[in-house]
Amino acid sequence: MILSPNNLLLSLLAPEQRTSLLRLLEPIALPVRTLLFEPERTPAHVHFVTSGLVSIVTYMKEGEAAEVGLVGNEGIPEALHLLGPGRLQTNCFLQIAGTALRMRYKDFEQLFQGDEAIRRMVLRFVQFQNVSLSQIAACNRLHEVEERLARWLLMVSDRIGGSELHLTQEFLSQMLGARRSTVTLVAGAMQRSGLIEYTRGSVRILDREELENTACECYRITYDALQSLIRPTVVHNHHGAV
Repeated sequence: MILSPNNLLLSLLAPEQRTSLLRLLEPIALPVRTLLFEPERTPAHVHFVTSGLVSIVTYMKEGEAAEVGLVGNEGIPEALHLLGPGRLQTNCFLQIAGTALRMRYKDFEQLFQGDEAIRRMVLRFVQFQNVSLSQIAACNRLHEVEERLARWLLMVSDRIGGSELHLTQEFLSQMLGARRSTVTLVAGAMQRSGLIEYTRGSVRILDREELENTACECYRITYDALQSLIRPTVVHNHHGAV
C-alpha cells in the first residue's frame, strides 16, 4: 500500500468543510530532524503531514531511545495532545524529510473543541494510533528482531510511498530497541537473502512479497487498522489503490 501525497485525515471531511479548513492551514517544508514537539510541552502547531516520516520517540534517563509511534500522511502527530491537559513524555521529529499543512495549536484546539466533524476526525486517528501502539508494544516484547525489522521497514515504505528508505543504522537500532550490532547482523542476513539492499544510511526493499512473509503478524494487523481508518477514501477509488 502506498499512501496518497495528501493528508488522508483531511479527505475524511465533507468537501466544503475540508475547503474551509484548508484555507486556515499553512504549507510548510519539514527537513530531517525538525522537532514538532518535546516532552512536557504543548506543541506550537498542529501538523497534517503530507509527505515524509515523523517518529514519536521515548528517551530513558540513560539516553536509550525507542520509537513508540510513526506518522506519515495518514495523520496528525499532535493528536494525543488534543485529548486533555495531560503532558506527554515523548519527543516528535522528522526522521525522513517531508511536508505538512499546519495551524497554530491553540487555534486548532478551539476547532477541535467546537466542531463535531473535526473532533470525530481527530478521535478516529487517535483510535488508530492506540491500536498501532498496543500492537507494536506487544511486538517489541514478543517477536524476534528480524520479524520486527521487516514489519517496521514495510510500515515506513507504506508511508513514504517508495522502496528506498534513507535511514541510519543508529536510528534503526533505536526504533527497534535493539543493539546496533544485532541490527547489523539481521540486516546483513536479510540482504544475503535478497530481501533488501543495505548500505550506510540507506535501505532498499528488493523483494516486498518475501519481506511481508518475513514480517510478524503485527504488520498485517496495523495495516488493516490503517485501512479501517481510511476506508471512506478507499470506497471512492474505483481502482482500489490508496
